[in-house]
Amino acid sequence: MTYALALPLQQAVFQHLSADPGVTALAAGRVFDAPPQLSGDAEAEAAYAVIGDESVQDWSSADTAGAAHTLGISVFATERSFIEAKRLAGAVSDALIGVHPAMSRGRIVTMRFLSARTRREQQGRVRRIDLRFRALIEDDA
Repeated sequence: MTYALALPLQQAVFQHLSADPGVTALAAGRVFDAPPQLSGDAEAEAAYAVIGDESVQDWSSADTAGAAHTLGISVFATERSFIEAKRLAGAVSDALIGVHPAMSRGRIVTMRFLSARTRREQQGRVRRIDLRFRALIEDDA
């Protein structure tokens, strides 16, 4: 097992989501690998997605080194309902389930949806959906 696949996975997911037509139609290029600096006016901000926390476990076999990554992606929207957030979260999910974006090291064997959690932040002005995905990766180094 190695943690060296974490950065290639994050880069591949970021590039894949940034290029996905469904995601870009709703997020207008607002996919980040760190929370963006916001204007402070929650109602003026468009929906966006942030690649977040992850946990990694060994997924090696006798012949191949590998890792199981549980990857979090958070979606934020400012509408009073969850409509905008749910649309973007659905597009992120559709973009990632079952895909195998190319990585600079290793290869994704499978990518699947694990769970989602919704909540309100900033006294209900911001809606947040935390998505969790599991990526099984084989190291090719």
